[in-house]
Amino acid sequence: MTLLTHELRLLLRSRMALLALLLVALLAAASVAAGMAEVARQRDVIARIQPKQAQDMAAIAQWAAETKDPGTAAYYSFHATWDTPSPLAFAALGLRDVAPYILRVRALGLEAQLYDGEAFNPELALPGRFDFSFVLVYLTPLFVIALFHDLVSGEREAGRLRMLDALAGSGRSLWRRRVLLRGGLLFLALAAPLTIGAILSAVPFPTLLSVQGLVALYLAFWIGVTLLVGRMRWSSVANAATLAGIWLVLTLILPTIAHVAINRLIPVGEGVELTLAQREAVNRAWDIPRADTMREFYAGHPEWKDSPPLTDAFHYKWYFAFHQVGDESVAPKVAAYRNGIEARDAAARGIGWLLPSVGVQAMLTRLANTDMAAQLAYQDRIRAFHEKIAEFLLPLSVHRYAVRKGRL
Repeated sequence: MTLLTHELRLLLRSRMALLALLLVALLAAASVAAGMAEVARQRDVIARIQPKQAQDMAAIAQWAAETKDPGTAAYYSFHATWDTPSPLAFAALGLRDVAPYILRVRALGLEAQLYDGEAFNPELALPGRFDFSFVLVYLTPLFVIALFHDLVSGEREAGRLRMLDALAGSGRSLWRRRVLLRGGLLFLALAAPLTIGAILSAVPFPTLLSVQGLVALYLAFWIGVTLLVGRMRWSSVANAATLAGIWLVLTLILPTIAHVAINRLIPVGEGVELTLAQREAVNRAWDIPRADTMREFYAGHPEWKDSPPLTDAFHYKWYFAFHQVGDESVAPKVAAYRNGIEARDAAARGIGWLLPSVGVQAMLTRLANTDMAAQLAYQDRIRAFHEKIAEFLLPLSVHRYAVRKGRL
C-alpha cells in the first residue's frame, strides 16, 4: 500500500498527468450533464404534448358531435405517439438525436406520415452529439495515449530506467503498479460522473454495471495498444505520434471506410421515396373510377364486400379505402427498405467485432435503447396503433353511410 501511495504522489506531481485526469473527469461530467439535459428536454416535450393532444381531441369530438360524421372526425383527428427515452439514454443519445421521437398520425395512409421524418441509420460510430459515448469512444483514447505513451520511454530518456530495473522488488511489479494506478484513475474519472448520472436517472443497477464493464474493457484495449507500442523501444515522441495515428485510423478512418462500403454493398433508398410512392398511389385514385379502387380494397379486405355501395357523392369510406390501397401498393418497397436498414445495422454490428470504437458505440446505444432496433420498434408500435385507429373508425364510417342510405 505504501508503494502504491508513493506512485500516486509521483503521478500527481506531474502537471500533465494531473491535468489529463482532471480534464477527463470534467469532460465526462459535462457530457453526462448535457445528455441528462437533452433527455429532460425530450421528456418535457412529451409531457407538454399530452394535454395539448387532449384539448385537440376534445375540440374535434365537439365538432364531430355537431356534424355527426365520423369520417370528418377521422380526417381531422391527429393522434400523438411518442417514444419515451430510457433511463440510460443520457449516456448515448444515438438515433434520438436525428429521428423523431414524437409523431402525430391520422387514420389516413400511414407510410406517407411515417417516413416524413427520415430514420437515419446509425450503423457506425461516427461523431455525433456530445454525450458520454462520444467522450468515451473518441476522446478517452487520447488521454490514454497522453498518460501511457512515455511510461517506459520517459524513464529511459531521463536516465532512470536502468536504476529502476536494478532496484530490488522492481521490474514487472513496478510497471504493473503504474499501469493499474493510471488506468484505475482514468476509469474513476469516467465512471464517477456516469454513476452519479445513472443514480439520478434511476438506471437499473445491472445496466450500470454493464456500462461500467464496457468502459473498463475499452480502456483496457487502448492501454494494451499503448503498452505494445511502448515495447518497440522508440522515443516518447515517436510513441505519441504512432499512437495518434492508430487512434485516427481506428476511430475515424476505418469506420468511415466501413460506412461507405456497407452503403455500397447494401443499397437502401430513402424513406422520402416511400412517401412519394405512396402519395402518387393515393393521388391516382382521384383519376380512376371509384369501382376500381373499391375492387382493390375489397380484394385485401373481403369483410367489407357486403357494405353499402358508393354513389356519386363523396364519402369517406372511399377516401379511407384508397389511402389503405396506397399503403398496400408500397408494402413491398417498405419491406425491402426495412430489410435493407436491418441488413446494414447487422453488418455494422459485425464491424464492431473488428473495430472497438464501432462496437462500443453500438453496445452503448443498445443498452440505452437508442439504436436502430429501438427506432424500428417504435415504428412497429405506431403501425399497431394506426391499425387500431382504422379498425375503430372504418366501421363507424360505413355504419354512418348505411344509415344515411337507409340500409340500417
